[in-house]
Parts: sequence; structure tokens; C-alpha cells
Amino acid sequence: MKSYYRIMAGRGSKHTEVCQAEQFIGADYAIDIDLTGKLPDNWRQFNKKFIPVYLNKNPGKSKVAAGLACGMIWTVCKGVQIGDVILCPDGTGQYLAGEVSSDYFYRKGEILPHRRAVTWFPKKIERSIMTLELQHSTGSIGTVSNITKYTEEVESLLAGNRPPTLISTDDTVEDPSVFALEQHLEDFLVHNWNQTELGKNYDIYEEDGELVGQQYQSDTGPIDILAISKDKKELLVLELKKGRASDSVVGQIQRYMGYVKEELAEEDQIVKGVIIALEDDLRIKRALTVTNNIDFYRYNVSFNLFRG
Repeated sequence: MKSYYRIMAGRGSKHTEVCQAEQFIGADYAIDIDLTGKLPDNWRQFNKKFIPVYLNKNPGKSKVAAGLACGMIWTVCKGVQIGDVILCPDGTGQYLAGEVSSDYFYRKGEILPHRRAVTWFPKKIERSIMTLELQHSTGSIGTVSNITKYTEEVESLLAGNRPPTLISTDDTVEDPSVFALEQHLEDFLVHNWNQTELGKNYDIYEEDGELVGQQYQSDTGPIDILAISKDKKELLVLELKKGRASDSVVGQIQRYMGYVKEELAEEDQIVKGVIIALEDDLRIKRALTVTNNIDFYRYNVSFNLFRG
């Protein structure tokens, strides 16, 4: 089955023109060794072996940063299959689109040395005509974002057709209008984090001054927000309900917390969770009475008119 990805060509899309001209996509992350023959089918095995390599080459970096870097490298080099389609932002509000056409190869000493050949399509995709949901996914922090759940929309865009204005591709969504609203809520929380209750004790995870804690990729999907306490003793997984069934949200955040505990947290760090919803939710509250380290928050939306 064909998959679809958003892949950045360097920070700030600075290598997009080179990738287009030379027909490839690649990754770096300062692991400067040829990975040919060193890419297992399971990314966990890769991370187990190369997280220590990354930390050795990048002293002072955290396990969160190492896990992110190694996961991204594995995805670009191995996880993406020949025939998969990638979108690559060019920094001007447009995306290159192309089909991966080779297995992994290494170009020592060159930019983005861990490479895959790509046959780029002649037509770019305008970000402005994407649905808000796809804009959100393609604009997430990090090198790689899996956007396969937007297959129908991406294929429509590649064919030159404007997509419908609202698409919910999550089968657990019960209220599409709330789903759409809470796509905006996530961005609002990120941009106004210091003014929120959570911002008093936690910071959204950053590396080298860049937010990496929004839509942080895990093995069961992207975490809405990954934060760390100001004293560095706790990692916080934040999940927005987004109109989904209550049981689905509770199960999902537990899976995310399990991933963070097993793969990212230091031995002395505690992992906590927060679910945020528009309305009071008795089912979530009942589930959380027998669940450790997960809190429930509500938010409200206010709207005021003023005479000009």
C-alpha cells in the first residue's frame, strides 16, 4: 500500500532547490556514517543501536532529541518505501511532490548525506488550498510527518483539484465541528503556552531553540504536545480530544505515555498526561479514576464584538 509523507529538506527548507535539481530527498542529524546494511526492518532496533551513537556525537543532547533524530533518519532511509509519495515544502508556501524511486544510499561529505532518489512531479502544491487538517499535519515540527490518512486529498491536489473544506480522517471522531475547532486550539496553545495554566510549570520541548514537542512522532502516531517540567523531572504528554470517542482518547494517551516512558524518559523522570476537551466528559473522568498520572482539563471559547 502506498504511503504519503511530508519531509523537510533541511531546517527551514534550505536545501529544497538542491533536492529538486539533483532528484533526491535526504537527512543528516550528524550521524556521519554509511548506514548501508545497518537499517533493520524495525525502527526500535535501529534506535536502540544508534541513540548511543547520536548521544556520543552530540554531547549534551537529551534522549528525547536522540530518539527523534534516529527515528527520523530511519524513516527517511528505510521506513519510506519505493513508490511512496512525499511532499517537500519549498519555504514559499508551496510543496514539491514526488515519488521515491530508490533504496537508501550515502553521499559522504555532502548535504543531507543519507539519501533516497526521488522522481519529482512537475506541478507543485499550494499550501493555501489544502484543508486546515492537512495544513496542520504538513506544517508539524520535525523532519518527517506521515500524512497517509490524507491520501484522498493529496491525490486530489496532485490531480489539480481543490479538496473539500472540511475532512475528518479519524474514524473515532464523533463531532467533526469540534475536530476542526481543536486543530486551531493546538496551535493556539503552542503560541500562547506561557499564558496557560500548564505553562507555569512546563515548557514545550525544544532542541536548539526549535520547538520539537508539537506533533512529536511516536510509534503509535503523533503526540499533540510533548512538554517537560521546568525542573526537568517530568515529561508531559498532552492530548486534545478533538471530538473523538472518549475511550479512544484515553487509550491513545496511555499508549503515548508508554512510548515516552520506554523510549524517551531518563531513569529519574516521571511521565504524566493531560487530556483537554471542550466539554465536561463523564466517561473520561470515570476512566481516569483508575488511571495514574493523567489529568483532565476543559477549555472555553469566548467571542466579543466591539463597535468600531
